Amino acid sequence: MSVKFTNMHIYVQFIDDESGKTLAWVSTNNKDGKSAKLSANVKSAVEIGKKAGEAAKAAGITKVVFDRNGAVYHGKVKALADAARETGLVF
Repeated sequence: MSVKFTNMHIYVQFIDDESGKTLAWVSTNNKDGKSAKLSANVKSAVEIGKKAGEAAKAAGITKVVFDRNGAVYHGKVKALADAARETGLVF
């Protein structure tokens, strides 16, 4: 589970390291209406964490390694991780 935060958006990808393919992804940059209203804050991180957990379950993923791309485990990063764990994702 790779997480990237920019000033405006949050991106989460589930990547298979062996094959180098993205298995599932979610972001605040989607044009589905609901995600378009989200930005890069703690409230949005919780929503994206829940969506990421659901996307992982749909792709058959239950256990992940959390790659926060150098971001400190605090605030938005912690909120996203906690929300993903609530959906049953194991880190």
